[in-house]
Amino acid sequence: MVWIIAAMVVLAPMWLALGIVLPLVRFEKLYFFTENPSLIEIVAALWRDGNGGLATVVGLLSVVFPVVKMVGLTAEAFMPPGPQARRGLMVFLVPILSKWSMMDVLLVAIVIFAAKTSGLAEAFTQPGLWFYAASSLLAGLLHHLLERRRSQ
Repeated sequence: MVWIIAAMVVLAPMWLALGIVLPLVRFEKLYFFTENPSLIEIVAALWRDGNGGLATVVGLLSVVFPVVKMVGLTAEAFMPPGPQARRGLMVFLVPILSKWSMMDVLLVAIVIFAAKTSGLAEAFTQPGLWFYAASSLLAGLLHHLLERRRSQ
């Protein structure tokens, strides 16, 4: 079990980083124009276009919260097993941040659906979305395993 948790502690943040910098979706418009934005590019474009509030919300929920959650999971993984490890800010924050985990994946799925049904563009998922989703799922599983270990 220790090796599985160690592998997850390494893979989840690595996949999160790949999910943030790799393209999430590819939009094709009129067969000539394509866009492959990554999550970081989307946040930067929102900020640059004067949508600072939206860029802040997307940046917090998509980048900052997952990074803080990964730090919390790593801290939790290094705590000694048992009920005495049930204190600390990170142990308190991880369950709260976990509730927002798959929101970005759902948001991108809605954007892809909207693009496909509008007829204005074709949208296709890219590796960044899959890495981001895998990171979120792996972090959830890691949190569950750490909770089980703590209760033993």
